[in-house]
Amino acid sequence: MLREISLFGALAPSPLLYLVAAVPLFLVFDRAATGVGVYRFLWHPPLARLAIFVCVFVGLILLTRT
Repeated sequence: MLREISLFGALAPSPLLYLVAAVPLFLVFDRAATGVGVYRFLWHPPLARLAIFVCVFVGLILLTRT
């Protein structure tokens, strides 16, 4: 995981950049899951969406870990 990245002269923590990168990936997965109807079988769909987002976010961090 990177420590800090310079964005236009300001230092940004790397988790912020991972968060920005995780949003489009999550949206693609969420659209696909909604189209298939996965959320109809779950007790609490918003909680499942949050869990999926956290998994995508942590997955990105683990993939880029050195």
